[in-house]
Amino acid sequence: MRDIFEDIFIHQPLDPMESARKGARPRQSKRFYKNAEAGEGGDDGFPVRLDGKPVRTPARRPLAAPTRALAAKIAEEWQAQGDMVDPMTMPLTRLANAIIDGVGERRAAIAAEVEQYLGSDLLCYRADAPEGLVARQSEAWDPPLAWARDALGARFILTEGVVHVAQPREAIEAARRAIPAETWRLGAVSSLVTLTGSALLALALAQGAIEPEAAWAAAHVDEDWQMSQWGRDDLALARRAYRRGEFDAAVTVLQLAD
Repeated sequence: MRDIFEDIFIHQPLDPMESARKGARPRQSKRFYKNAEAGEGGDDGFPVRLDGKPVRTPARRPLAAPTRALAAKIAEEWQAQGDMVDPMTMPLTRLANAIIDGVGERRAAIAAEVEQYLGSDLLCYRADAPEGLVARQSEAWDPPLAWARDALGARFILTEGVVHVAQPREAIEAARRAIPAETWRLGAVSSLVTLTGSALLALALAQGAIEPEAAWAAAHVDEDWQMSQWGRDDLALARRAYRRGEFDAAVTVLQLAD
């Protein structure tokens, strides 16, 4: 089997945060296989196989997931391809590549990046007007903040406007303890932080404290308000649709990696 993985995924950033941020566009390649499926578990986990042959990441590591259910979901992306293999339609595979190649040996650094977001989390910066936006932010953002306070013991400070406010070290430390240590869950949280702009939303998702739809809506309160006032922004909605695929892939990892 030729190195399709180097050909079409070569420009994918290894860090899940960077991958989500850049939305790298790998090359397409002609489909060269008939069937994709999850294989039997081994030392590397449950592999994805194409016509019985192993798939490898751009760094030449086995594309294998920690559970059969997750490997099967990745294989579904490969099976769903048409005549051309289009990585843009394979967010779960791209996230898996990023986790396998870029997280395992950098867990401490990636956890530190998530922790850094806690110091300037989206949910803590509120509008002072108009009244409708203030109400929408409160409705969407107060529940995850209350969860952080009650479940994690993390009390964050709210402020109006965009001027940075230093959060209590105790709050950041309490929330930091909720950052997953396991490679796949950490990679998923890392991606979600970038996609939503909020470490607190990502951690709430990781612990099942918020539904994915609610988290996605919370991440777009300001954007949705602007469109409600000034009209539909098709370019913004197209970007959001792409990011939604990335978001759903990360949620899938959180749901199936254990």
